[in-house]
Amino acid sequence: MIADAPALAYEIPQLEKPLRVLTITPFYPVRGDEGQGCFVAEPLSRIERLGIVNTTFAVRPFYRGRAITADGAGPARWIHFLTLPTGLGLSSAGALLYGRLAGEVRRMHRSQGLDLIHAHSALPCGHAAALLSRELNVPFVVTVHGLDAFFTRQVGGFAGTLCARAAGFVYRSARTVICVSERVRDQIESHPGTNDNAAVIYNGVDPELFFPVRDELTSDTILSVGNLIPIKGHELLIRALAALRERYPRARLEIIGDGPERGRLQRLARALQVDGQVHFLGRQTRAQVAEAMRRCTTFALPSRYEGLGCVYLEAMCSGKPVIACRGQGIDEVIQHGVNGWLVDPGNLKELSESLARLLRENGLRRRLGEAARQTVVHGYTLEHQAARLTAVYRDCLS
Repeated sequence: MIADAPALAYEIPQLEKPLRVLTITPFYPVRGDEGQGCFVAEPLSRIERLGIVNTTFAVRPFYRGRAITADGAGPARWIHFLTLPTGLGLSSAGALLYGRLAGEVRRMHRSQGLDLIHAHSALPCGHAAALLSRELNVPFVVTVHGLDAFFTRQVGGFAGTLCARAAGFVYRSARTVICVSERVRDQIESHPGTNDNAAVIYNGVDPELFFPVRDELTSDTILSVGNLIPIKGHELLIRALAALRERYPRARLEIIGDGPERGRLQRLARALQVDGQVHFLGRQTRAQVAEAMRRCTTFALPSRYEGLGCVYLEAMCSGKPVIACRGQGIDEVIQHGVNGWLVDPGNLKELSESLARLLRENGLRRRLGEAARQTVVHGYTLEHQAARLTAVYRDCLS
């Protein structure tokens, strides 16, 4: 894959008439977890500069309780709706969300007009958008953020079949299916009965928030950022650190994020006698994440199931060498040995040797980090993402 995305000029002409878009998303930053849905919230202010008038509905199942938007995330209205906390509930959640939203969206459309609906994830938001689109004769697009485009990895059995059927309906009905990587697009297009209506728009990064430090750091800090769930590969990272303990006794691993695996990972670190070198920092603000990326030596997230992974781009934008896994969406951005480093998923020996080399070779780290920063600023900023989104919106209405 090529390392540099085609640079799209920022100077997209302003629309003669503002385009009114309704964004419906299950992902949005909340107090205590600013990273949740930052990839949805952060481009919104940029698209508004290009003539888009956006209204955001952040949706949440009633059983998850109330949410408060994180400071600085941009305005969103939280919509709580009735659904069941099961796989079978997911397959029907879109219809229930439609019932919750229909009256409000009708009134919005009558009072100010609505040109386009942008849903994030096929279920439940894409399904609700498809039903609203059919009723109001307003086109919709849907963004797919992960590799499990049809939810069959999340939900098994008959419920999984129903989820796949509902997701397929959404993708066929959408004017455009926006995918965060070519790998996600391949997942969509490999499903029987889907249309040739997918486009790739990579997520973007704010280069003013994620920027490199000028002076060379001398610490041996490895940083990882992600939810503490098995697919993210934190266990492999801890085992790799243990394998390097004798050669690099000063090496430390900082892990930002939280999740159900935290207790097990802490026990593993103790069992491997590296608990003094592994630091679980929990959830952090966006500013704290950016600062952690500036102070680390290397960023590593050996995730084995990643549609793209915004944290890789953020670390690259911070001028850091990034270790990721082959076969994931990010390997469309990272060119091994040029602007980052790729290892095979689950390969402890390869990960350990890669970490050792990057800890050892200052010149290699510097070269990879500089190339990584250039890759992002020339093709993967929030401005690039907003320009591409605006172009898709305009195409949907042409």
